[in-house]
Amino acid sequence: MIDPHVDNPKSPKYYIKRYLYRNRDILKGKIVLDIPAGNGTATEMLLKLGCRVEPLDLFPEYFLPKAVECRRANIAEKIPVNDSYADCVLCQEGIEHFSDQLKAFREFNRVLKRGGRLIVTTPSYSNLKAKLSYLLFETEYCNKLMPPNEIDSIWMSDKSITDEIYFGHIFLIGIQKLRLLAKLAGFKIAEVNFMRLNKTSLVFFPLLYPFILVSSYFTYWRWMRKNKNVPGEIKKRVYKEQLAVNINPKILLDEHLFVVFEKVDELDQIAFNMKSLFKPFKTIM
Repeated sequence: MIDPHVDNPKSPKYYIKRYLYRNRDILKGKIVLDIPAGNGTATEMLLKLGCRVEPLDLFPEYFLPKAVECRRANIAEKIPVNDSYADCVLCQEGIEHFSDQLKAFREFNRVLKRGGRLIVTTPSYSNLKAKLSYLLFETEYCNKLMPPNEIDSIWMSDKSITDEIYFGHIFLIGIQKLRLLAKLAGFKIAEVNFMRLNKTSLVFFPLLYPFILVSSYFTYWRWMRKNKNVPGEIKKRVYKEQLAVNINPKILLDEHLFVVFEKVDELDQIAFNMKSLFKPFKTIM
């Protein structure tokens, strides 16, 4: 194994390994895109499971396995594969580095077959510690990290390789926005997996959870009474899904987000038909 962190319960790679091995029978023989592939840890595991894995990364120079070539890919432009090509996309610790996350989701949709799975892991902006850290200093770990800045948040810039910049954790994301971007790109949440407990979140949980619960239900019922021209079953489906993820203790306590999405619509089939809610530009401006 090229990376010992796959056996470290403090590393996301450990939980990715567990998930992949738990689903080995489903993944065997399937085309899996590993993007960003990084040093190739996940690619190595997928090869061992019999997957037809194709690694891609903005900086393939740091890819270690010799059994397969890692191709250069800039998701801000285009993933270099055909439409409806892959059965699965693994985006491990990558979405928080992408400046245009909606475009990334749309690219994931384009390259996946209908019913294909998108596996996303990312540092959580939805656990209680992250929420409190953002309140105090707009950072993911208060007293440990500065907020995103031009010194600490540029992780790679090598003009001899590419004009692109590999950003640090500038674009951290929470479960609500992650869910919405997925919806806008034709995905639905298939499952949310728990990685590991954030101890600071656990300390604050007994104190804060009652307030989160009451506030979330109050907001849910308030918005169910608004937008009278939207069918009740549509409002209930959307708002109830948001409520469920907002009060989910696993999400509030987990160090990371580990979400598996399923592609349910092609890009040209995505439609939001509640035109009565759309605001004219003269109203917005």
